[in-house]
Amino acid sequence: MLTRRAALARLALTGAAVTGVGLTASCSTGGGDGSADGGGAGGGSGQPLRISAIPDQDPDALTEREEAFAAHLASVLDIDVEYVPVPDYAASVSLFGAGDLDLVFYGGLTGVQAQLQNPEATIVAQRDIDPSFTSVFIANAEAGVSPVDSVEGLSVMAGKRFTFGSETSTSGRLMPSYFLSQAGVAESDLAGEPGFSGSHDSTIELVTSGSYEAGALNSQVWQARMEEGSIDTDKVIEVLVSPEFHDYHWLLRGDADERFGDGFTQQLTDAMLTMHESEEGRAIAEFYGAQSFIPAKAEDYQQIEEVARELGLIG
Repeated sequence: MLTRRAALARLALTGAAVTGVGLTASCSTGGGDGSADGGGAGGGSGQPLRISAIPDQDPDALTEREEAFAAHLASVLDIDVEYVPVPDYAASVSLFGAGDLDLVFYGGLTGVQAQLQNPEATIVAQRDIDPSFTSVFIANAEAGVSPVDSVEGLSVMAGKRFTFGSETSTSGRLMPSYFLSQAGVAESDLAGEPGFSGSHDSTIELVTSGSYEAGALNSQVWQARMEEGSIDTDKVIEVLVSPEFHDYHWLLRGDADERFGDGFTQQLTDAMLTMHESEEGRAIAEFYGAQSFIPAKAEDYQQIEEVARELGLIG
């Protein structure tokens, strides 16, 4: 199997080169200016497909992942693809609604928010890990918290200085808050105001340092950091892995076929669902912690919407 960096090199050699954050990943094999006579994705817009993702982890890792994805799509679809970084979760929703982003990798909650504002948008795919996603609750080793074996055990978090991730993170705030409520712990029962670290990596650092006694984050990020040995297990412990829920997915604007040509939505969907069939595609999927991308639909995120309404995070 190709390494991730080898996959990037292979993509560059085949004509899909990523030139930097906010610049365009282009594949020029089709020639011309893109104003095709109905042939091929890209229709006649002459504009790049602008992709983005919620900034839920280390910016350098996020950029590398999204640039690799942009290069792969450019190669497969024969269009220009531009990665557009965003400063926070809310900006990704606003820019998508304004038409400044075309395809965004959202968490469950931000995806629901974006689709409620843009009901014509289409969920094109999710990762194979997203139907059974989890959060992990962690604690500083000196906080007097021990691992528990059920959601009810999260009552130990009452009275602790606790940090979530972003305020609109599904795995870093929405579902952890829901599971805490199932244990009888409201956010008002935590010591002081809860923190909002802004990213899963930052949550780990804040709890490890003792700035907060406990927190919750994306289990995928926690496990990846554990596997690479970058977590000091003498200072921070795993308390509970939550029950499963649906999380991340890709949302495409409803005017994509108008901008990029009839049938573009289906072409993009097909490209994503078959990405694992090539070595380069499998390497890209690995950037997302997955082996493949699979179909998804709005109904998959009904629980997320219901919980968000219950917690007052959407109207």
